[in-house]
Amino acid sequence: MGMQLTEVARPKGPVGAPTSVKPPWDAVIRGLAAEDQVLLTKLLTEPTDYVDHPGFAKPGVERELFGDEAKLNRVLATRFFESNDPISTAVAAGERVPTLSYAEEGHLFMRFNYARMQAASILREHAGKRLTAAATRRLLAWGHRMLATRSVIVRLNMPLVLAMAKRTRLSNIDFNEMVSEGNMALLRSVEKFDCSRGFKFSTYSCRAILKSFSRVAMRASRYRGKFPAEFDPAMERSDYLDRKRDGLVADCVDELKEIFLRNLAGLSEVERTVISERFALGEASFGGPTLPKTLEQVGHIIGVTKERVRQIQNNALKKIRVTLEDRFLAA
Repeated sequence: MGMQLTEVARPKGPVGAPTSVKPPWDAVIRGLAAEDQVLLTKLLTEPTDYVDHPGFAKPGVERELFGDEAKLNRVLATRFFESNDPISTAVAAGERVPTLSYAEEGHLFMRFNYARMQAASILREHAGKRLTAAATRRLLAWGHRMLATRSVIVRLNMPLVLAMAKRTRLSNIDFNEMVSEGNMALLRSVEKFDCSRGFKFSTYSCRAILKSFSRVAMRASRYRGKFPAEFDPAMERSDYLDRKRDGLVADCVDELKEIFLRNLAGLSEVERTVISERFALGEASFGGPTLPKTLEQVGHIIGVTKERVRQIQNNALKKIRVTLEDRFLAA
């Protein structure tokens, strides 16, 4: 079964993103690979912004950036034919790439943003319309180009995060957490960097990475304020005693019921009546469960004052306690 896509309302962004785009028909979606379905969902549900560049208006810019005009691969229907870019090839092979020059870095960012611009253009053209099969394939092809170029940029700059994390090593903060936050800041920087301003990407991203480290430190400080000591399972209080006490209480209650029901404490009929009415130990009445009665109410039942009821109650409880100690607690 293909992934179910529904029409999604999209906010109008700074590059004129469409207000609504209808996904292609289910037959088209079912014909896509799983990764293409995921990418299509992302492109239709998330704003496709890009950083504009004056060079995008220049004739032949697509051939200059990608080596050829965008032509779909007949075998991989949602991919363009790609020329052999030396930097991308070296990164994909895991080779060590020297520090890029300003021109090389700008070329990569122009490729990235040009691919995003083309994806946004396709979505704008189909605002309020349903994506055709051809438009869907081109949208996905530009989306794959965008992701591939972003991956190259990120992998080239990940050593920057490690270097800054080692240089700004903060006490009581996990190094892996710093690297994780730095990588997220690096991704956000790639999305927003404008290479036309004449600065190297490292100049822009370093500040964002340092701010992410600062956020980690602030979060750790707030955590320390609430939890001054690290969690140590060995220092956790065992609940064995609580469970043992609860078990003893339950057994004691059962024993008390046994003593009262079998009259093992030798209570008189008056004493049994007082205990039964005072603590609602009698059988449930037709209208609901028996409720405990006050001393005065019990006095009316047996025909004595409430003070006398108190004396009878205390004497009966004393007999029950002595019996309980002999039978249960002493054991």
